[in-house]
Amino acid sequence: MTVDGPGSLDLEVPTMLDGVRLDRAVSFLTGLSRAEAARLIADGRVAVDDEVQTRRSAALHSGAALRVDDPGTVLEPVRAEPGVAFDVVFSDDDVVVVDKPWDLVVHPGAGRRAGTLVGGILARFPDVARLVATGDSEPDRPGIVHRLDRGTSGLLVVARTPRAVQSLAAQMAGHTASRRYVALVHGHVADDRGLIDAPVGRSSRQPTLMTVSSAGRDARTGYEVVARVEEPFPATLVIATLETGRTHQVRVHMAAIGHAVVGDSRYGKGQASNRPDELAPGRFFLHAFELAFDHPADQERVTFRSRLPADLAALLPEAPDLV
Repeated sequence: MTVDGPGSLDLEVPTMLDGVRLDRAVSFLTGLSRAEAARLIADGRVAVDDEVQTRRSAALHSGAALRVDDPGTVLEPVRAEPGVAFDVVFSDDDVVVVDKPWDLVVHPGAGRRAGTLVGGILARFPDVARLVATGDSEPDRPGIVHRLDRGTSGLLVVARTPRAVQSLAAQMAGHTASRRYVALVHGHVADDRGLIDAPVGRSSRQPTLMTVSSAGRDARTGYEVVARVEEPFPATLVIATLETGRTHQVRVHMAAIGHAVVGDSRYGKGQASNRPDELAPGRFFLHAFELAFDHPADQERVTFRSRLPADLAALLPEAPDLV
């Protein structure tokens, strides 16, 4: 994102806003109310791909160039927050690999400005803030090249230098970085391994939800069964490998084949024992246990693994050794 002149906002529409109404997106990005965003659009102060757009219900597409003239509010840089807790698995001059606890939001969003992983990163690695000044990162997410949902725990890499941003972003976009998750899903998955190849896009009825849709973007999730259990309810432990990186991809794909992630109330509605008593509200059984990428400095492949957290391991008769 860039600010071009007093109060002007220019950015490329991120994947998370693909398919979202223009007035919702402008409201989300500027912090204005929906009514105020609608007035900006009606006044001709919003352009998409260099064309003024006055229809507030127009659907945005990821990658489009969005410009808002004098919105009155722009995204503010995130402040360092020493109190944010997370484990650092690895760090050097270019990257930081963290093990994110499940109840931590990666970066600020609607209704959440403080208490984020980004704030904690800036407290421990203040040099990451320079990426905003160089134009390599947006003010509210310096160094962030991918994300994990609040309810998901596990590994995430943060860039510290412009070359790291460019290298890691390219690897995420080109699907050459490897991300593997362990998930407990409802029911017994019939096949020992498989590939879910189904496009994922934003729901037209509920823009905060993703869904399998012919209008969505290509999405592929490979899975391999680790174990099938009967207690405390029939479930399958799987390792899921992302071949693409769509929002909520593992959760949406597993629910689409009838095996929602245990504890996932958003995509697992109607499945028995949706949230076991052992899981806190908002937590689901999904852990990013392996992350691999080519290091931006020398292109050598590096791989990191994370153990299954205690709250998830407690649901299994025998927790797998992931490290």
